[in-house]
Amino acid sequence: MKKKIVIIIFIIGIIKVEAQTSAFKSIDDLINIGRYKKALISLKKMPETFLSHKKTASIYEAIDNTKLAIMYYEKALIIKDDYMTRVKLGKLYKKRKHLHKAIIIFKDIVTKDTGNLLISYQLGKLYLQVKKPKKAITIFKKLINKDDSNANYYYYKGLAYKMLKKRDLKMNSFLEAYKKDKTHLKAIELLARSYTSLRYKDSARMFIDKGLQINPNHIKLNKLKINNLYRAKKYGDAIQLLQKIDSLEQNELYTQKMLGRSFYNLKEYDEAKKYFNKAKRIDRSDYKIYGYLGDVAFDQKNYEEASLGYMFASFIGKESRDSEYYKLARTYEKLNKPKQAIKAYGNAVKENYKNHKALYQLATVSENYYKNKKIAYKHYKNYMNRFEMKDSILSVQVKRRIIEIKKFYFKKGEVLD
Repeated sequence: MKKKIVIIIFIIGIIKVEAQTSAFKSIDDLINIGRYKKALISLKKMPETFLSHKKTASIYEAIDNTKLAIMYYEKALIIKDDYMTRVKLGKLYKKRKHLHKAIIIFKDIVTKDTGNLLISYQLGKLYLQVKKPKKAITIFKKLINKDDSNANYYYYKGLAYKMLKKRDLKMNSFLEAYKKDKTHLKAIELLARSYTSLRYKDSARMFIDKGLQINPNHIKLNKLKINNLYRAKKYGDAIQLLQKIDSLEQNELYTQKMLGRSFYNLKEYDEAKKYFNKAKRIDRSDYKIYGYLGDVAFDQKNYEEASLGYMFASFIGKESRDSEYYKLARTYEKLNKPKQAIKAYGNAVKENYKNHKALYQLATVSENYYKNKKIAYKHYKNYMNRFEMKDSILSVQVKRRIIEIKKFYFKKGEVLD
């Protein structure tokens, strides 16, 4: 009797498995012809099993409903721990920016399966995203030991060293990435940028040119080349490249500003003004643009217009505006407004105590404007205490003025310190 019961139970089990298998086959058939809604309805009618949750999750993943896909993969894993399901869940966590959750899953996978280089690679990049460069370096070093031909491993190791401000290790990693793959544009760009910041002009130029040979329309490398041309005062060449990238990325602030500055240096003021006004329409909060428009007006002797440009720049600017205040003061001098000039030169000194020219001009304009020469004398003495070795020509003039003012007061019977 017992034997018969066991046989019956076994047969019922087989029937259930066959029925479930048949049901999943019909669901797969529905999915294959795009009837995912009907497939989901069928799955909801089935018992909650690992397979039903996994199948439901895969459908939601296929239609990019990552939130529900995650929920059903999590349900599936509660019922049964499964390697590939954990991999899928980790990837979805990453896609949904649940980075720390993705790290937990991927870390567990690579701990148990050290041979999964793909998940190790994803884990290393995740550590970079959550600002854990030391852990990322450990991962990428292990990956390099297992496959030293992959340029990306060196590249991301370089990014980790960059976060840690390890300049030489960063550069060496990017160079290794380049050696492994001479077309690795990301490594080439960062090498070009690094050599530019280090002022290694030849190396910077070499990597800029190599990158542009691979992709002539690479915006960031073109900008690096433009900056180098601008610094070398090759404004015409810079304009040609700027017009090229302007056709690729229209109405970009950098391009409009640099076109304006390049035309300004070529004294093509109408063109310069046109591009500065374009830049202003893109970003009205960029105070430098108002200063550049002030420069154009000043050179054209439109001093009232220039003063407005510099006033806007000094009012809007949040960073150090000593240059704008200095130019405003210079414009006030042209407009015969010495009192305003003194105030503006004073503001330039307050903004940047290292601006020796502003302090010098503050002293000279004060001497010419005020009857009380002690005001200028104080500024001249301050200049000598701070900047005597800065500018020999100005220092000679300052010494002369100090002597003259002391003589002036000596004749009055007063000795100045």
